[in-house]
This record gives sequence, C-alpha cells and structure tokens, in this order.
Amino acid sequence: MKILVALTYYSPYISGLTIYAARVAEAWARAGHQVTVLTSRHLKELPPEEMLNGVRVVREPALLKISKGMVMPKFWLDAAGFVKEADLVNIHLPQLESALLARLGRKYGKKVILTYHCDLQMPSGLINALANKGVLWMNGIAFRNCNFVVTNSQDYADHSEILTGIREKVRIIQPPVELAPITDEAASAFREEKNADGCSPVIGMACRFAADKGVEILLDALPKVLKSFPKASVFFMGPYENVLGEEAYYERLKPRIDEFIKTGHWQFMGRLPDEQVPAFYRCIDVLCMPSLNRTDSFGLVQIEAMMNGKPVAASDLPGIRVPVTRHGMGKIFPVGNSDALADALIRILIDKKEYSAEHCDEIRNYYSPDRVAADYIKLIQSTRGQI
Repeated sequence: MKILVALTYYSPYISGLTIYAARVAEAWARAGHQVTVLTSRHLKELPPEEMLNGVRVVREPALLKISKGMVMPKFWLDAAGFVKEADLVNIHLPQLESALLARLGRKYGKKVILTYHCDLQMPSGLINALANKGVLWMNGIAFRNCNFVVTNSQDYADHSEILTGIREKVRIIQPPVELAPITDEAASAFREEKNADGCSPVIGMACRFAADKGVEILLDALPKVLKSFPKASVFFMGPYENVLGEEAYYERLKPRIDEFIKTGHWQFMGRLPDEQVPAFYRCIDVLCMPSLNRTDSFGLVQIEAMMNGKPVAASDLPGIRVPVTRHGMGKIFPVGNSDALADALIRILIDKKEYSAEHCDEIRNYYSPDRVAADYIKLIQSTRGQI
C-alpha cells in the first residue's frame, strides 16, 4: 500500500505529534508499505527530500510562519500529485492544509484518516485568534471529507467539543510508544554521569520547554517537595533553549530555574539520543506531567516511564489522566494546582514501592508501534467501498 502522511512538522522537530507520526510511519515501512511524509522545511539547513528509517520525507519551503503554523504555497501546488499516488492519506491535525488534502483524497477516491492529536488552544492576540479560526474552518472541511478521525482515548473524545460533533467518524487507537533497549551497564553509567545518586529522589520531566507543559507548576511545587526530600532534584529531558514559539516563556522562568540549578535541585538534560532515553527513565523515581490545557491529549512520555516501572504525577485533564487511571501507575492532581502536585509527588515518593514493574511488558506490547500501525490498516480495510 502507498501511504501519504501529512503534517506541519516532522523530525528533527520534537513534539508528541511528530514522534507519534514518525513511529507509525516507520512501522508501516517495516511492514512493507511505501510511505511518504509531506511536511514543512521548518529549518533551512534541512534537505528538501531524504529517506529516514525507510520513510521518504519531502519538505516544502515555508513562505512565512503564523504562530506555529506554516504558509507553504509549494505544498498546495504539489499536494494533488502526492495524493494521486497514495492509497491511504493520513493527515495529522492540527494542520492548515488539512482541508485541501482531505478534499483531494475524496476527489481522487482515496481512503483518508485524520489523526486528531488535540484541540487547538492558541495564545492570545489577533493574529493567533485569526489563525485559530482558520485552522478550525480547515478542520471542519477535513472532517466532512474523511473516512475516520482517530484519537488517543475515549476520555479525550468525550470531552472535546469538536469531536463530540462528529461522533460517527471517531475511532480510538492507542498511541504508539517504544524505547530503544539499554543494558544495565549503560544505565548505570548514565546515572553516574548525571550524579543521580547524589540528588535522590529524582523527579523527571520530559517534554519541550513550552507554556502548555506547566513548567512553572513544578517550579512552584518544588520548595514543598524539598522540605520532605531535601536532596530531591528535577531532571528535565527535552529541548529547552530556543524552542520555536516558546523563547519568551523560557526567559521568564530561567531566573527561577537558575537558582535551583545552583543548589543542585535542577538539571537540564537537553535532547538525549534515542539510546539514552531509557537511561533517563531508569534514573528517575517519578515522572511529572503538569500540563495546563488540552493541547496535550495523552502524554506518550507517561507510558515510557511506566514501561520502566516508574510512576507518574499527571494533571487531571481529559486524555492526560488516562495512562495513570488505566494502569494504576501514579496519581492525578487538579490542573495548575502546585500545592496538590507537591502532595502527589511526596505521596508517590513515600509509597514508590507500591508501584510494581510487573506489568511493564504488558504495557510495552499494548502500545507497540507495529500494533498501532496494524490497527490503522485494519480500520482502512473496514472501509471497503466507502468514500
């Protein structure tokens, strides 16, 4: 099968959306499908076209950027040709080009599946408000012209004003999660390099440094945690400097973080190579996910932590709370409540022996990218004769 995957950003850009898309695309390629990713050339130094892990990646130049969206005239010009060549068009939302791609898919008799990652919540401002309306309008056209809309959990679908309006097309497929294997020796070396034994317990946070991730909620909670665990430290894995659209947010919080860095209570890991990511999870005692809004719909990093037997303190948001409530690995706390987050972290750290690693293999198999990719194909096979 020839599969076209369309999304605004792709690797090396890091977000839950791009990681999800890459894992499924690569799983399809492993299964013998011919996969093309159509995306933006968000960095000028990136090649216009290349093969990444069996996937053909085509990057279209951006004329300008509106908030985090890209205006790509060449994308619009080339889209018809890519859609004509495909059997399945998989469009990842939110995306400005979703309406065009879905309508082209319908016009040429292709199967179209939208992967709906989250409700869009833009920062304040006239330009962002106009961009938000534009994306919602595009999404509406895409919904009318697709076969199915896939999202991560029934919990998120039930609480999305957008998805509740198209219930008949919504299908639930769990997100893809995988980690590279790691030896005990490599994990120990990483732990020693980061001096994890000297700053125990370790609270992990794994994400882009972005306003919707709620970094300040953890900053506000940390003093209370330190009263119970004076040697506690935060290990932050992920890009934190010059994150697209988040530079001002980082600069605002940087003075507070610098104080914790000076006292040994915060370390930035940066973006780790894939082979070191499991070492990060082996290193931490608990993962913190203090997301503030619905731009997070699940939190793949929660599953990565649980695969390594590590519990999670997560915001009580639709979708975000699903991993903890489904697998019983951690606690949820009210959104934006730093005091409640501190209490959740303290309770987890006191009771961490109660969180068993015996279900790690079961969790790993359930979220296998190969299984997720196969579920998409089964969904398409159920649409024979339907457009």
